[in-house]
Amino acid sequence: MSRPVWSRLNPFGPKDPQIAVVRLHGPIGGGSSFRQGLSIDRLEGPLRAAFASRRTTAVALSINSPGGSPVQSDLIKTRIEALAREFDKPVTAFTEDLCASGGYWIAQGADEIIAHPSSVVGSIGVITAGFGLQDAIAKLGIERRVHTKGSSKGMLDPFQPEKPADLAHLDELQQDLYDSFKDMVRLRRGAKLKGEEEELFSGAVWTGKRALEKGLVDGLGELRGVMRERYGEDVRFRRYGPKRSLWQRLRRGTDLAGGAPSFAHSLIAAIEERLLWNRFGL
Repeated sequence: MSRPVWSRLNPFGPKDPQIAVVRLHGPIGGGSSFRQGLSIDRLEGPLRAAFASRRTTAVALSINSPGGSPVQSDLIKTRIEALAREFDKPVTAFTEDLCASGGYWIAQGADEIIAHPSSVVGSIGVITAGFGLQDAIAKLGIERRVHTKGSSKGMLDPFQPEKPADLAHLDELQQDLYDSFKDMVRLRRGAKLKGEEEELFSGAVWTGKRALEKGLVDGLGELRGVMRERYGEDVRFRRYGPKRSLWQRLRRGTDLAGGAPSFAHSLIAAIEERLLWNRFGL
């Protein structure tokens, strides 16, 4: 039952519970002037502010990400866990359109994961993608000149043919990351996981409803509805998330106005981001 208006306006009376909503939207890792990826550097301030506020009753992670850097994913997850212990605040992760790969990795830092029934969840795996452009530049009459010290310094150069030794080394790197991802999910989800690991860790994705059946999430719902059900209709929501600085906003304007090299780099980054989302049909 809601408290009377006069009670809610009384500064000396009991306070309405407040949920700190941390937005984790977008690819994980580095960014550009067109987009800025999620990283521990950009999220350290918002995360600490969300947990440290005396008004915060609980923290809700709003996740909508196709994944990205495994290192940044783990750093963000680990920081969430550390802050939850430091300030003794419960943490719930909520999936929106997409909680895949690194996004799902970050969600493991919460006490529980609540998925929208139509969310896309999972993608427990590792992928490396690129282009082979050696034939294209040859047709254009362009000669690629690369000078290195170290036999593997130019590994997987897109303008040179792939080498078996490079592919073998890449496979080892991917296997290490893949094993770490699986071990972390096993540790966090434990006996909740249902089904064969070959399927769960295949890199496949499922709707939130199917993910619940497989034990990848703990329940179905959406952030405001679930939090109001748990903490009452008078619960307040305060949003936290990384913001662009004035310099970054000015930088973007300068790039669009006439910085050709930066514009080209940003355009490539934007295309790469679009490809990340397109992998999941979004």
